[in-house]
Amino acid sequence: MPTSGALDRVAIKDGLQMFEVPTGWKFFGNLMDANQLSLCGEESFGTGSDHIREKDGLWAVLAWLSILASRKLTIEEIMKEHWSKYGRNFFTRYDYENVDTEAAQTMMTNLRQLVEEPKFVGRSYTEGSKSYIVKLGDDFEYQDPIDKSIAMKQGLRIIFEDGSRIIFRLSGTGSSGATIRLYVDSFEENVQFHGVMASEMLKPLVAIALRISQLEQLTGRQSPTVIT
Repeated sequence: MPTSGALDRVAIKDGLQMFEVPTGWKFFGNLMDANQLSLCGEESFGTGSDHIREKDGLWAVLAWLSILASRKLTIEEIMKEHWSKYGRNFFTRYDYENVDTEAAQTMMTNLRQLVEEPKFVGRSYTEGSKSYIVKLGDDFEYQDPIDKSIAMKQGLRIIFEDGSRIIFRLSGTGSSGATIRLYVDSFEENVQFHGVMASEMLKPLVAIALRISQLEQLTGRQSPTVIT
């Protein structure tokens, strides 16, 4: 679920079936066993297929080599061609580790109340020259299509009309502190901006995410522990 929406765009445009699951490779297992899934991946770059119920880096490398051999293009040429057809999703994850647990939980509670407000949908947020209008806000819930089990409260999502999105997840709320993970996915359709550095393209939406969540004010953290 926190993964970039780039795959969603391909599936929708090409009429392919796609499943959006919570964080955790285990959620792919039932789909594989039921022959509903043959390709899967996660935002931490793990990729695999239904030949094994786990990530497979060697398979991913071989898959890319097969594409390069078949297309007879460079990776750069393939990516630019892809972006011109589907648009480009600029994606990053900010990890704030060992955050005060109470402060982290307060932030998540405030955000949950915000996204559940009826008037939240349609609200506009602007940073610099970029504006985003909220299309959907929720606490992601997943029902397994095979065994009908339900996984609740898997991450707070704010999805905008252009397909960009912000996701907040909280983990490790023990005595040693919590980890806040902020996922920012900014979509750009204009091919003129596809070659801009990701950090530059993401700045407006990162600023909006920090403003909406009041993360810095509530936690006292002025920067993330890790950026990926």
